[in-house]
Amino acid sequence: MPRTRGGQPPSTVKASEGSGGANIEVRGPVVYLSSLLGAPVSGVAGPTEGRLADVIARLGGDTSPAWYPRVTGLVVSVEGADRFAHAYQLSELADERAVLNVDLASLGPFERRPGEVLLGRDLSSRHFIYLPRARLVRANDIALARVGTSWQVLGVDISSRPAVRRLLPRPLRGRVKRRGFVDWAEVEPFVSHVPTARLRIPFRRLRRLHPAAIADLVEAASHQEGEEIIKAVSADPALEADVFEELDTEHQLEFLRGRSDEEAAKLLSAMAPDDAVDLLTELDQKRRLPILEKMAEPAQTKIRALLSYNPETAGGLMNPDFISVLDTASVAQAIDAVRTSVSPPEASGAVFVTGEDGRLVGTALVVDLLRAPSGARVTEAARPDPATLQADADIHEVVRKMTDYNLAVAPVVDSEGRMLGQITVDDVLEMLLPSGWRRQYGMTAPE
Repeated sequence: MPRTRGGQPPSTVKASEGSGGANIEVRGPVVYLSSLLGAPVSGVAGPTEGRLADVIARLGGDTSPAWYPRVTGLVVSVEGADRFAHAYQLSELADERAVLNVDLASLGPFERRPGEVLLGRDLSSRHFIYLPRARLVRANDIALARVGTSWQVLGVDISSRPAVRRLLPRPLRGRVKRRGFVDWAEVEPFVSHVPTARLRIPFRRLRRLHPAAIADLVEAASHQEGEEIIKAVSADPALEADVFEELDTEHQLEFLRGRSDEEAAKLLSAMAPDDAVDLLTELDQKRRLPILEKMAEPAQTKIRALLSYNPETAGGLMNPDFISVLDTASVAQAIDAVRTSVSPPEASGAVFVTGEDGRLVGTALVVDLLRAPSGARVTEAARPDPATLQADADIHEVVRKMTDYNLAVAPVVDSEGRMLGQITVDDVLEMLLPSGWRRQYGMTAPE
Protein backbone atom coordinates (compact mmCIF):
# COMPACT_ATOMS: atom_id res chain seq x y z
CA MET A 1 0.00 0.00 0.00
CA PRO A 2 1.14 3.57 -0.39
CA ARG A 3 2.08 5.61 2.62
CA THR A 4 -0.83 6.21 4.96
CA ARG A 5 -1.19 9.60 6.60
CA GLY A 6 -0.64 9.34 10.34
CA GLY A 7 -3.28 10.74 12.67
CA GLN A 8 -6.13 10.10 10.23
CA PRO A 9 -8.57 7.21 10.82
CA PRO A 10 -8.29 5.17 7.61
CA SER A 11 -11.16 2.74 7.03
CA THR A 12 -9.38 0.33 4.69
CA VAL A 13 -5.80 -0.49 3.86
CA LYS A 14 -4.79 -2.33 0.71
CA ALA A 15 -2.05 -4.85 1.29
CA SER A 16 0.89 -4.44 -1.09
CA GLU A 17 1.48 -8.13 -1.56
CA GLY A 18 0.87 -11.50 -0.02
CA SER A 19 -2.90 -11.12 0.26
CA GLY A 20 -3.87 -11.21 -3.39
CA GLY A 21 -4.50 -7.48 -3.41
CA ALA A 22 -7.24 -7.78 -0.77
CA ASN A 23 -8.22 -4.84 1.41
CA ILE A 24 -7.91 -5.08 5.18
CA GLU A 25 -10.29 -3.23 7.45
CA VAL A 26 -8.66 -0.85 9.91
CA ARG A 27 -10.82 0.08 12.90
CA GLY A 28 -10.01 3.48 14.36
CA PRO A 29 -6.94 5.68 13.97
CA VAL A 30 -3.34 4.57 13.50
CA VAL A 31 -1.41 4.58 16.79
CA TYR A 32 2.36 5.04 16.97
CA LEU A 33 4.68 3.18 19.29
CA SER A 34 6.45 6.35 20.46
CA SER A 35 3.18 7.63 21.94
CA LEU A 36 2.60 4.34 23.77
CA LEU A 37 5.96 3.65 25.41
CA GLY A 38 5.86 5.05 28.92
CA ALA A 39 2.15 5.82 28.68
CA PRO A 40 -0.10 5.00 31.67
CA VAL A 41 -1.84 1.62 31.74
CA SER A 42 -4.98 1.21 33.82
CA GLY A 43 -7.04 -1.84 34.75
CA VAL A 44 -10.63 -2.49 35.77
CA ALA A 45 -10.19 -2.15 39.53
CA GLY A 46 -7.96 -0.79 42.23
CA PRO A 47 -5.68 2.21 42.38
CA THR A 48 -2.75 0.35 40.84
CA GLU A 49 -1.50 1.96 37.67
CA GLY A 50 1.28 0.77 35.40
CA ARG A 51 3.35 2.08 32.56
CA LEU A 52 3.52 0.53 29.11
CA ALA A 53 7.11 -0.75 28.78
CA ASP A 54 6.79 -2.40 25.37
CA VAL A 55 4.50 -3.97 22.78
CA ILE A 56 4.94 -7.63 21.87
CA ALA A 57 4.34 -8.85 18.31
CA ARG A 58 4.75 -12.11 16.47
CA LEU A 59 6.52 -11.99 13.12
CA GLY A 60 5.57 -14.56 10.54
CA GLY A 61 2.56 -15.87 8.70
CA ASP A 62 -0.03 -16.33 11.42
CA THR A 63 -2.09 -13.25 10.44
CA SER A 64 -4.14 -12.33 7.41
CA PRO A 65 -2.65 -10.88 5.35
CA ALA A 66 0.51 -12.60 6.51
CA TRP A 67 2.78 -9.59 6.04
CA TYR A 68 1.32 -7.67 8.98
CA PRO A 69 2.63 -8.86 12.38
CA ARG A 70 -0.02 -9.42 15.03
CA VAL A 71 0.29 -7.86 18.48
CA THR A 72 0.23 -10.69 21.04
CA GLY A 73 0.56 -8.72 24.25
CA LEU A 74 2.03 -5.86 26.26
CA VAL A 75 4.88 -5.53 28.72
CA VAL A 76 3.50 -3.47 31.60
CA SER A 77 5.71 -2.08 34.32
CA VAL A 78 3.86 -2.39 37.63
CA GLU A 79 5.65 -1.19 40.75
CA GLY A 80 9.02 -1.65 39.06
CA ALA A 81 8.37 -5.19 37.77
CA ASP A 82 7.67 -6.20 34.16
CA ARG A 83 4.29 -7.90 33.85
CA PHE A 84 2.69 -9.61 30.85
CA ALA A 85 -0.73 -8.63 29.54
CA HIS A 86 -2.15 -10.82 26.79
CA ALA A 87 -3.65 -9.16 23.73
CA TYR A 88 -7.14 -10.39 24.64
CA GLN A 89 -6.83 -8.48 27.92
CA LEU A 90 -6.42 -5.22 26.00
CA SER A 91 -9.63 -3.19 25.73
CA GLU A 92 -8.21 0.12 24.53
CA LEU A 93 -4.96 1.28 22.96
CA ALA A 94 -4.62 4.93 22.01
CA ASP A 95 -2.15 7.79 22.04
CA GLU A 96 -0.74 8.19 25.54
CA ARG A 97 -2.79 5.44 27.21
CA ALA A 98 -3.74 1.78 27.36
CA VAL A 99 -6.65 0.17 29.18
CA LEU A 100 -6.88 -3.48 30.22
CA ASN A 101 -10.01 -5.46 31.09
CA VAL A 102 -8.31 -7.07 34.11
CA ASP A 103 -6.83 -5.88 37.36
CA LEU A 104 -3.13 -5.03 36.90
CA ALA A 105 -2.35 -6.81 40.17
CA SER A 106 -3.41 -10.09 38.53
CA LEU A 107 -0.85 -9.87 35.72
CA GLY A 108 1.87 -12.52 35.74
CA PRO A 109 5.59 -11.92 35.16
CA PHE A 110 6.79 -11.21 31.63
CA GLU A 111 8.89 -13.86 29.87
CA ARG A 112 9.95 -13.85 26.23
CA ARG A 113 8.27 -16.53 24.14
CA PRO A 114 9.71 -18.07 20.96
CA GLY A 115 8.84 -16.22 17.76
CA GLU A 116 7.94 -12.95 19.48
CA VAL A 117 9.73 -9.60 19.36
CA LEU A 118 9.50 -6.46 21.45
CA LEU A 119 8.70 -3.60 19.09
CA GLY A 120 10.46 -1.00 21.21
CA ARG A 121 13.51 -2.93 22.36
CA ASP A 122 14.10 -5.07 19.26
CA LEU A 123 12.88 -3.08 16.24
CA SER A 124 12.43 0.61 17.03
CA SER A 125 15.34 2.85 15.89
CA ARG A 126 16.95 -0.12 14.14
CA HIS A 127 17.73 -0.75 10.49
CA PHE A 128 15.21 -2.31 8.14
CA ILE A 129 15.62 -3.30 4.50
CA TYR A 130 13.41 -1.16 2.27
CA LEU A 131 12.76 -3.72 -0.47
CA PRO A 132 11.44 -1.58 -3.37
CA ARG A 133 14.67 0.43 -3.48
CA ALA A 134 17.03 -2.08 -1.88
CA ARG A 135 18.10 0.43 0.75
CA LEU A 136 18.63 0.42 4.49
CA VAL A 137 16.25 2.63 6.44
CA ARG A 138 15.82 3.27 10.14
CA ALA A 139 12.52 2.58 11.88
CA ASN A 140 12.18 5.79 13.87
CA ASP A 141 8.63 4.82 14.81
CA ILE A 142 6.22 1.94 14.31
CA ALA A 143 2.58 2.28 13.26
CA LEU A 144 -0.13 0.01 14.70
CA ALA A 145 -3.87 -0.24 14.14
CA ARG A 146 -6.86 -2.41 15.00
CA VAL A 147 -7.48 -4.83 12.13
CA GLY A 148 -10.58 -6.94 12.63
CA THR A 149 -10.38 -8.27 16.18
CA SER A 150 -6.62 -7.89 16.66
CA TRP A 151 -3.98 -5.18 16.71
CA GLN A 152 -1.41 -5.40 13.95
CA VAL A 153 1.77 -3.62 12.88
CA LEU A 154 1.07 -1.68 9.66
CA GLY A 155 4.43 -0.10 8.94
CA VAL A 156 7.38 2.02 10.05
CA ASP A 157 7.99 5.76 10.05
CA ILE A 158 11.45 6.40 8.57
CA SER A 159 11.31 10.20 8.71
CA SER A 160 13.15 12.34 11.26
CA ARG A 161 9.94 13.61 12.84
CA PRO A 162 9.65 10.90 15.53
CA ALA A 163 13.07 11.89 16.87
CA VAL A 164 11.92 15.51 17.12
CA ARG A 165 8.73 14.45 18.90
CA ARG A 166 10.67 12.44 21.49
CA LEU A 167 12.72 15.49 22.41
CA LEU A 168 9.58 17.41 23.37
CA PRO A 169 7.54 17.08 26.58
CA ARG A 170 4.54 14.79 26.10
CA PRO A 171 1.97 17.63 26.05
CA LEU A 172 3.81 19.29 23.14
CA ARG A 173 4.45 16.23 20.98
CA GLY A 174 1.17 16.62 19.09
CA ARG A 175 2.48 19.81 17.52
CA VAL A 176 4.90 17.82 15.34
CA LYS A 177 2.63 16.47 12.62
CA ARG A 178 3.31 13.04 11.20
CA ARG A 179 3.92 12.46 7.49
CA GLY A 180 2.94 8.82 7.42
CA PHE A 181 4.72 5.51 7.26
CA VAL A 182 6.18 2.91 4.91
CA ASP A 183 3.99 -0.17 4.56
CA TRP A 184 5.24 -3.23 6.46
CA ALA A 185 4.96 -5.28 3.25
CA GLU A 186 7.76 -3.15 1.78
CA VAL A 187 10.27 -3.58 4.59
CA GLU A 188 12.09 -6.42 6.28
CA PRO A 189 13.54 -6.17 9.81
CA PHE A 190 16.78 -7.65 11.07
CA VAL A 191 16.00 -10.13 13.85
CA SER A 192 19.17 -12.14 14.51
CA HIS A 193 19.82 -10.02 17.62
CA VAL A 194 16.48 -11.05 19.15
CA PRO A 195 17.14 -13.88 21.67
CA THR A 196 13.92 -15.82 21.05
CA ALA A 197 12.92 -14.77 17.53
CA ARG A 198 14.08 -18.00 15.83
CA LEU A 199 13.55 -16.20 12.56
CA ARG A 200 15.64 -14.82 9.76
CA ILE A 201 15.06 -12.61 6.78
CA PRO A 202 12.77 -14.58 4.40
CA PHE A 203 14.79 -15.76 1.42
CA ARG A 204 11.76 -15.53 -0.86
CA ARG A 205 11.73 -11.75 -0.44
CA LEU A 206 15.46 -11.19 -0.93
CA ARG A 207 15.65 -13.36 -4.04
CA ARG A 208 13.69 -10.71 -5.96
CA LEU A 209 16.62 -8.31 -5.59
CA HIS A 210 19.60 -8.24 -7.95
CA PRO A 211 22.78 -9.76 -6.44
CA ALA A 212 24.51 -6.37 -6.77
CA ALA A 213 21.69 -4.74 -4.77
CA ILE A 214 21.99 -7.40 -2.07
CA ALA A 215 25.75 -6.84 -1.96
CA ASP A 216 25.18 -3.10 -1.53
CA LEU A 217 22.92 -3.87 1.44
CA VAL A 218 25.55 -6.11 3.01
CA GLU A 219 28.24 -3.45 2.60
CA ALA A 220 26.02 -0.74 4.11
CA ALA A 221 24.93 -2.90 7.07
CA SER A 222 26.71 -3.71 10.29
CA HIS A 223 28.61 -7.00 10.44
CA GLN A 224 25.76 -8.72 12.31
CA GLU A 225 23.18 -7.40 9.83
CA GLY A 226 25.38 -8.39 6.90
CA GLU A 227 25.74 -11.90 8.29
CA GLU A 228 21.96 -12.13 8.55
CA ILE A 229 21.59 -11.21 4.88
CA ILE A 230 24.30 -13.67 3.82
CA LYS A 231 22.67 -16.47 5.85
CA ALA A 232 19.33 -15.72 4.20
CA VAL A 233 20.70 -15.94 0.64
CA SER A 234 22.68 -19.09 1.49
CA ALA A 235 19.41 -20.96 0.92
CA ASP A 236 20.35 -20.62 -2.77
CA PRO A 237 24.09 -21.40 -3.21
CA ALA A 238 24.11 -19.89 -6.71
CA LEU A 239 22.65 -16.60 -5.45
CA GLU A 240 25.06 -16.60 -2.51
CA ALA A 241 27.96 -16.97 -4.94
CA ASP A 242 26.60 -14.14 -7.12
CA VAL A 243 26.34 -11.88 -4.07
CA PHE A 244 29.91 -12.68 -3.01
CA GLU A 245 31.13 -11.84 -6.50
CA GLU A 246 29.59 -8.37 -6.12
CA LEU A 247 31.02 -7.67 -2.65
CA ASP A 248 34.16 -5.61 -2.28
CA THR A 249 37.27 -7.50 -1.19
CA GLU A 250 37.12 -6.22 2.38
CA HIS A 251 33.65 -7.64 2.94
CA GLN A 252 34.41 -10.89 1.11
CA LEU A 253 37.28 -11.54 3.50
CA GLU A 254 35.22 -10.42 6.50
CA PHE A 255 32.53 -13.01 5.86
CA LEU A 256 34.96 -15.80 4.96
CA ARG A 257 36.93 -15.50 8.22
CA GLY A 258 34.19 -17.23 10.16
CA ARG A 259 33.83 -20.08 7.67
CA SER A 260 35.68 -23.37 7.64
CA ASP A 261 37.94 -24.26 4.73
CA GLU A 262 35.27 -26.69 3.50
CA GLU A 263 32.58 -23.99 3.54
CA ALA A 264 34.87 -21.50 1.81
CA ALA A 265 35.80 -24.07 -0.84
CA LYS A 266 32.14 -24.81 -1.55
CA LEU A 267 31.40 -21.10 -1.97
CA LEU A 268 34.39 -20.45 -4.25
CA SER A 269 33.47 -23.48 -6.37
CA ALA A 270 30.07 -21.88 -7.09
CA MET A 271 31.59 -18.54 -8.06
CA ALA A 272 32.74 -17.58 -11.54
CA PRO A 273 36.34 -18.87 -11.89
CA ASP A 274 37.87 -15.42 -12.48
CA ASP A 275 36.11 -13.98 -9.41
CA ALA A 276 37.05 -17.03 -7.34
CA VAL A 277 40.72 -16.56 -8.28
CA ASP A 278 40.62 -12.90 -7.25
CA LEU A 279 39.18 -13.83 -3.86
CA LEU A 280 41.49 -16.80 -3.32
CA THR A 281 44.59 -14.66 -3.87
CA GLU A 282 43.35 -12.19 -1.24
CA LEU A 283 43.06 -14.85 1.47
CA ASP A 284 45.80 -15.45 4.02
CA GLN A 285 48.49 -17.52 2.36
CA LYS A 286 48.14 -20.37 4.86
CA ARG A 287 44.46 -20.83 3.83
CA ARG A 288 44.84 -20.65 0.05
CA LEU A 289 46.13 -24.14 -0.71
CA PRO A 290 43.87 -26.00 1.80
CA ILE A 291 40.82 -24.24 0.36
CA LEU A 292 41.92 -24.81 -3.23
CA GLU A 293 42.47 -28.54 -2.59
CA LYS A 294 38.96 -28.85 -1.13
CA MET A 295 37.25 -27.23 -4.12
CA ALA A 296 35.24 -29.26 -6.62
CA GLU A 297 37.53 -30.78 -9.25
CA PRO A 298 36.23 -28.87 -12.32
CA ALA A 299 36.45 -25.52 -10.53
CA GLN A 300 39.85 -26.38 -9.07
CA THR A 301 41.26 -27.16 -12.52
CA LYS A 302 40.06 -23.85 -13.97
CA ILE A 303 41.37 -21.85 -11.04
CA ARG A 304 44.79 -23.49 -11.13
CA ALA A 305 45.04 -22.52 -14.80
CA LEU A 306 44.02 -18.92 -14.12
CA LEU A 307 46.52 -18.62 -11.26
CA SER A 308 49.33 -18.98 -13.79
CA TYR A 309 48.48 -15.59 -15.34
CA ASN A 310 49.25 -12.10 -14.11
CA PRO A 311 45.95 -10.76 -12.68
CA GLU A 312 46.28 -7.53 -14.70
CA THR A 313 46.54 -9.27 -18.06
CA ALA A 314 43.91 -10.69 -20.38
CA GLY A 315 44.66 -14.16 -18.99
CA GLY A 316 44.09 -12.97 -15.45
CA LEU A 317 40.89 -11.14 -16.38
CA MET A 318 39.29 -13.82 -18.53
CA ASN A 319 36.61 -16.29 -17.61
CA PRO A 320 37.55 -19.79 -18.88
CA ASP A 321 33.86 -20.63 -19.30
CA PHE A 322 32.52 -19.87 -22.77
CA ILE A 323 30.17 -21.29 -25.38
CA SER A 324 31.69 -22.69 -28.56
CA VAL A 325 30.60 -24.80 -31.54
CA LEU A 326 32.41 -26.23 -34.53
CA ASP A 327 32.26 -24.35 -37.82
CA THR A 328 30.26 -27.25 -39.28
CA ALA A 329 27.37 -26.63 -36.86
CA SER A 330 24.05 -25.06 -37.89
CA VAL A 331 22.54 -21.91 -36.45
CA ALA A 332 19.95 -24.07 -34.67
CA GLN A 333 22.71 -26.13 -33.04
CA ALA A 334 24.48 -22.97 -31.91
CA ILE A 335 21.27 -21.67 -30.31
CA ASP A 336 20.81 -25.03 -28.59
CA ALA A 337 24.34 -24.69 -27.20
CA VAL A 338 23.34 -21.36 -25.65
CA ARG A 339 20.10 -22.80 -24.33
CA THR A 340 21.82 -25.73 -22.59
CA SER A 341 24.82 -23.79 -21.32
CA VAL A 342 25.22 -23.23 -17.58
CA SER A 343 27.22 -20.05 -18.13
CA PRO A 344 25.73 -16.92 -16.52
CA PRO A 345 23.78 -14.56 -18.84
CA GLU A 346 26.55 -11.95 -18.97
CA ALA A 347 28.94 -14.62 -20.29
CA SER A 348 26.48 -16.08 -22.80
CA GLY A 349 26.06 -13.23 -25.24
CA ALA A 350 28.28 -14.77 -27.91
CA VAL A 351 29.06 -18.16 -29.39
CA PHE A 352 32.65 -18.75 -30.47
CA VAL A 353 33.08 -20.75 -33.68
CA THR A 354 36.16 -22.97 -33.90
CA GLY A 355 37.69 -25.32 -36.40
CA GLU A 356 38.46 -28.97 -35.75
CA ASP A 357 41.88 -27.90 -34.45
CA GLY A 358 40.29 -25.63 -31.82
CA ARG A 359 41.36 -22.41 -33.47
CA LEU A 360 38.90 -19.54 -33.39
CA VAL A 361 37.44 -18.75 -36.82
CA GLY A 362 34.52 -16.50 -35.93
CA THR A 363 32.27 -14.99 -33.27
CA ALA A 364 28.49 -15.15 -33.48
CA LEU A 365 26.49 -12.85 -31.25
CA VAL A 366 23.30 -14.44 -29.96
CA VAL A 367 21.23 -11.69 -31.57
CA ASP A 368 22.78 -12.51 -34.96
CA LEU A 369 21.95 -16.19 -34.46
CA LEU A 370 18.33 -15.38 -33.70
CA ARG A 371 18.06 -13.31 -36.86
CA ALA A 372 19.61 -15.99 -39.10
CA PRO A 373 17.75 -18.96 -40.68
CA SER A 374 17.91 -21.88 -38.27
CA GLY A 375 19.11 -24.25 -40.99
CA ALA A 376 22.00 -22.05 -42.10
CA ARG A 377 25.58 -22.83 -41.12
CA VAL A 378 26.78 -20.95 -38.07
CA THR A 379 29.63 -19.44 -40.09
CA GLU A 380 27.05 -17.50 -42.12
CA ALA A 381 25.87 -15.71 -38.94
CA ALA A 382 29.34 -15.38 -37.40
CA ARG A 383 31.67 -12.44 -37.80
CA PRO A 384 34.90 -13.73 -39.35
CA ASP A 385 38.39 -12.65 -38.29
CA PRO A 386 37.34 -11.75 -34.73
CA ALA A 387 39.42 -9.28 -32.75
CA THR A 388 41.30 -11.47 -30.27
CA LEU A 389 43.54 -10.90 -27.29
CA GLN A 390 46.64 -12.83 -26.30
CA ALA A 391 46.70 -14.06 -22.72
CA ASP A 392 49.65 -11.78 -21.86
CA ALA A 393 47.96 -8.60 -23.17
CA ASP A 394 47.97 -5.93 -20.47
CA ILE A 395 44.89 -4.04 -19.29
CA HIS A 396 45.62 -1.06 -21.57
CA GLU A 397 45.62 -3.28 -24.65
CA VAL A 398 42.43 -5.00 -23.49
CA VAL A 399 40.64 -1.67 -23.06
CA ARG A 400 41.95 -0.30 -26.37
CA LYS A 401 40.93 -3.31 -28.41
CA MET A 402 37.48 -3.67 -26.83
CA THR A 403 36.89 0.06 -27.37
CA ASP A 404 38.21 0.13 -30.96
CA TYR A 405 36.13 -2.87 -32.00
CA ASN A 406 33.12 -1.99 -29.83
CA LEU A 407 33.25 -5.37 -28.09
CA ALA A 408 31.04 -6.38 -25.19
CA VAL A 409 32.84 -9.76 -25.18
CA ALA A 410 36.44 -10.33 -26.25
CA PRO A 411 37.95 -13.79 -26.91
CA VAL A 412 41.31 -14.65 -25.37
CA VAL A 413 43.45 -17.09 -27.38
CA ASP A 414 46.83 -18.79 -27.07
CA SER A 415 49.75 -18.27 -29.43
CA GLU A 416 48.18 -20.64 -31.98
CA GLY A 417 44.75 -18.99 -31.92
CA ARG A 418 42.98 -21.58 -29.74
CA MET A 419 40.31 -20.35 -27.35
CA LEU A 420 41.32 -19.94 -23.71
CA GLY A 421 38.47 -17.83 -22.37
CA GLN A 422 36.55 -14.60 -22.74
CA ILE A 423 36.57 -11.15 -21.19
CA THR A 424 33.28 -9.35 -20.70
CA VAL A 425 32.97 -5.59 -20.45
CA ASP A 426 31.95 -5.71 -16.78
CA ASP A 427 35.30 -7.36 -15.95
CA VAL A 428 37.11 -4.43 -17.56
CA LEU A 429 34.95 -1.80 -15.87
CA GLU A 430 35.53 -3.34 -12.45
CA MET A 431 39.28 -3.29 -13.05
CA LEU A 432 39.24 0.38 -14.10
CA LEU A 433 37.01 1.71 -11.31
CA PRO A 434 38.81 3.00 -8.20
CA SER A 435 38.92 0.92 -5.03
CA GLY A 436 35.90 1.47 -2.80
CA TRP A 437 33.87 2.99 -5.65
CA ARG A 438 30.63 1.48 -4.32
CA ARG A 439 30.75 3.53 -1.14
CA GLN A 440 30.16 6.82 -2.94
CA TYR A 441 26.57 5.67 -3.48
CA GLY A 442 25.15 5.89 0.04
CA MET A 443 22.33 3.68 1.25
CA THR A 444 19.94 6.57 1.69
CA ALA A 445 16.36 6.36 2.84
CA PRO A 446 13.54 7.04 0.36
CA GLU A 447 11.91 10.43 0.46
